Amino acid sequence: MNRIILQVAAALASGIVFGFGLSLSGMLNPARVQGFLDIFGAWDPSLAFVLGGAVAVAFVGVQAMKRMKHPAFDDSFHVPTNNRIDAPLVVGSALFGLGWGIGGFCPGPAIAALMIGLPETVVFVVAMLVGMTLHDRVWSKRP
Repeated sequence: MNRIILQVAAALASGIVFGFGLSLSGMLNPARVQGFLDIFGAWDPSLAFVLGGAVAVAFVGVQAMKRMKHPAFDDSFHVPTNNRIDAPLVVGSALFGLGWGIGGFCPGPAIAALMIGLPETVVFVVAMLVGMTLHDRVWSKRP
């Protein structure tokens, strides 16, 4: 039971830090994200520093993970084993990029931005959940 409490507490703490970082960096503002993606217009390069910082932190985390036998609150790491670049990966990446460019959100910031209460955020999250549900129902049924 203590292990479950520690796992939940660690997940909650991670989520709070992640949400605070998204808010502080401006990733909850879809106009700012779209400004970053508009490289041929009024480009806003500030989010490049956010992305660079995220890559640096992730790099350090992966290097630390490689030296550990198992995570602090689990028996094993849950790392994807498939490293192939195939059609579903490319199509999914393109759809993700289109959604990010059109809506100005990706899933994490969209969920965090629900706290702001903007109607377009709610529409985006509902559409995202519908898309995820359709994917699970349709794609998992393929041979």
